[in-house]
Amino acid sequence: MLKVDDLMTKELFTLSESDNLKMARSLMDLQRIRHIPIVNEDHKFIGLVTHRDILRATISQLAGIDPATQGEIDSGIPVGEIMRTGIKTVSAETPLKEAALTLLDHKYGCFPVVNEQNELIGILTEADFLKLTISLMDALENSEE
Repeated sequence: MLKVDDLMTKELFTLSESDNLKMARSLMDLQRIRHIPIVNEDHKFIGLVTHRDILRATISQLAGIDPATQGEIDSGIPVGEIMRTGIKTVSAETPLKEAALTLLDHKYGCFPVVNEQNELIGILTEADFLKLTISLMDALENSEE
C-alpha cells in the first residue's frame, strides 16, 4: 500500500510568521509554488500561506497602486497576519488513498506532513497527485506497446 511518504515533496520552502508578504510572494513566484508552510524556530508547523491568501491581502490593481508601492506595503505585512492556522496535517504513514480522498472531499490544495513532534517533514499537494497520474498513464501506455 502506498503511503504519503512515497509521494510527498521533501524539499520544502518555508517561512516564519515574522517573514513578510513580499518574501512570500517572491518565494511563490521564484519556486512556482502555491503553498508555503509556516514554521517556528523549532521547525514545528504552525500555519500555511496560500497563493489565494496572498491575493486576498493584496490591494486591487483597480486602486491604481503601482507594483513598487505594493511591494512596500507587502514588506510591512508579516505572513503571521495572513496565514491560516488549524490546518489539517497528515503523517508520512497515512495511506495515500486516504489522503487523496480527503483532499478531494474537502477541496484542500495540500497537506503539510508532520512527525509526532509536529515538525514539518514534507508537503503533499495536488500537483504531486497529477505527477503520479501522468506516471501511471505513461506506464499504461508503455505496457500497451
